[in-house]
Amino acid sequence: MSRPEICPVAIGPAVPPPALLEKAVLEAGARVAPLAEARALIWSGGIAEFPSELPVNIEWVQLPAAGVEDWFDAGIPQRHSSIRFTSAAGAFAASVAEHALAMLLAGVRYLPEHLRATRWRQQDFFPHVATLRGKTVTIVGAGGIGRALIPMLLPLGTHVIAVNRTGHPVTGPGIAETVETVSAAHLGKLWSRTDHVVVAAPATVHTRHLIGADELSRLQPSSWVINVARGSLIDTNALVAALASGAIGGAGLDVTDPEPLPEGHPLWSLPNAIVTPHDSNPPQLRLGAFADHVSANVARFAAGAQLLAPVEVERGY
Repeated sequence: MSRPEICPVAIGPAVPPPALLEKAVLEAGARVAPLAEARALIWSGGIAEFPSELPVNIEWVQLPAAGVEDWFDAGIPQRHSSIRFTSAAGAFAASVAEHALAMLLAGVRYLPEHLRATRWRQQDFFPHVATLRGKTVTIVGAGGIGRALIPMLLPLGTHVIAVNRTGHPVTGPGIAETVETVSAAHLGKLWSRTDHVVVAAPATVHTRHLIGADELSRLQPSSWVINVARGSLIDTNALVAALASGAIGGAGLDVTDPEPLPEGHPLWSLPNAIVTPHDSNPPQLRLGAFADHVSANVARFAAGAQLLAPVEVERGY
């Protein structure tokens, strides 16, 4: 009786491949093989290094990024239309969600002003310090990051409105409802019931400036807007105006438009803006999380099961 073939998987572009990725493939029950012999390719490099042609034996490519708009701009999934692609969406969700929560808590607890203080200003701060308990947080893009954030918010006594593209229910205690939306017009209807907003949606042609001047004007003067997705989802000029006028309480941004944010940009000096340099998923955490994602997907591929985070050309992510 012949032994079943062990699924061959290539890892690129580094030779030898990162030890964590090699271990992930082996622990999934597959073997590391040259590209010419492999059925799948785990890619840990950048766009410029990606092969212009792939051998006909490659059936699936795992990309290293959660957001793949740059890969679409380069035409890579479109060029290899016969090959299944998956992103790393969800792989880094816990780290990014933790960062979003930190910025939201810092905002409502008035920490930016506390950190700037050089003298005891208790009476000045009291009117501004707030809580998340009993508040409604709308998560725009309830995918991997949003789903990771929800259980972090629940112990704080928040209610959650989960917004996604499909309207498929995001279930769990503390979730007020799941809303389907594909446009800013749909989103605006939620703002009267929203205290704070976390943006975690993918960047596509349909989500550019999903939050603009009109959406910001419908929020409350105490509302914080947190963006851990892509800078293009928020109209930066409209956000600066809303922050400067006090139309909203503040913004926590791990991503900006433009990015990197130039020196001298108003967001650096606004007292109610927290800007971090796209480090919610720092390099020292990234490879381990990606390796876990790779292991799970290689096991699924070898078993003929549905892959995690499939890339769909028609959606653009």
